[in-house]
Amino acid sequence: MPRKLTRANARTVFERLSEKSPEPQTELYFKDPFTLVVAVALSAQATDEGVNKATKTLFEVADTPTKMAALGEKKLGDYIKTIGLWRNKAKNVIAMSEMLLNDFGGEVPQTRDALEKLPGVGRKTANVVMNVAFGAPTIAVDTHIFRVSNRTGLAPGKNPLEVELGLEKIVPEDFLLHAHHWLILHGRYICKARTPECDVCSITDICLYKDKVFKDVEEKPKKAMRKMASTPKLKPAKPKRKTKKKASS
Repeated sequence: MPRKLTRANARTVFERLSEKSPEPQTELYFKDPFTLVVAVALSAQATDEGVNKATKTLFEVADTPTKMAALGEKKLGDYIKTIGLWRNKAKNVIAMSEMLLNDFGGEVPQTRDALEKLPGVGRKTANVVMNVAFGAPTIAVDTHIFRVSNRTGLAPGKNPLEVELGLEKIVPEDFLLHAHHWLILHGRYICKARTPECDVCSITDICLYKDKVFKDVEEKPKKAMRKMASTPKLKPAKPKRKTKKKASS
């Protein structure tokens, strides 16, 4: 059974993460609940930076369900071709816009069940929209949160739902609203997938990860030693040998 942090340590984790960023925000570009749900749907298996490059232009011409539906699947595809799986995403965004118009009066619903009825919207996307657009204390488990929760022992789980439910139990209530973003940012910039930067991590003393990496601490002394070893040493001059005087005849 995986080791887990105590509730006291979990509180310390979020106290420290909140010190660096008291009110973290999503890095996705959006204007309102509709553009947010579109941006999050497009961000699946893509970077926020890549999505933002496409949506900043897209939302200038289509920032409402009516305008997006009128744009059509083909024209929408021209705006999002740089995003992975863009064909399927274009199809879903148009279908989503039409459903919002036909079933929700053009407004983005605020409940998870209603949001998950929209094409291209799963539990993770619904949680993001509820949290960012409507201020609900939900946690959307993406690849970063899944990694951080398992590595640190905060909320170990075999799948995103297990991690989400584990986080809901252990995250202190007063930190729930922003917990989603703190964990994403920590995973994106500190607790990275290949090489975590444990030497600059604010929770490394609490984290239960066994294979911590402290590269800066280990490498600098080695470089200094190599440099000193390569410096030539001055050798003391050898004393001159005394010549024997020939005996006089």
